[in-house]
Amino acid sequence: MQVAKWGNSLAVRLPVALVQELGIADGDELVLQPAPRKANQPASVSITRQPSKLEQLQALRKFRSPWPADFSFDRDEANAR
Repeated sequence: MQVAKWGNSLAVRLPVALVQELGIADGDELVLQPAPRKANQPASVSITRQPSKLEQLQALRKFRSPWPADFSFDRDEANAR
């Protein structure tokens, strides 16, 4: 891969095989972090894909539970503080 100038930033064009292996698509957010470096080894990078807002919301839904059958919302009681 080649690093190229893109405006004031640098960019890397990813080959299709790597994109498919990582499961990423146009618009995905990636986090690149330096991987732990071992003695006499070249520097490397760890790449992770940030979950989209929809994926984060779907992950939170597993914690949702239904209201108790006898629950009733009382606006006056909620605002009484």
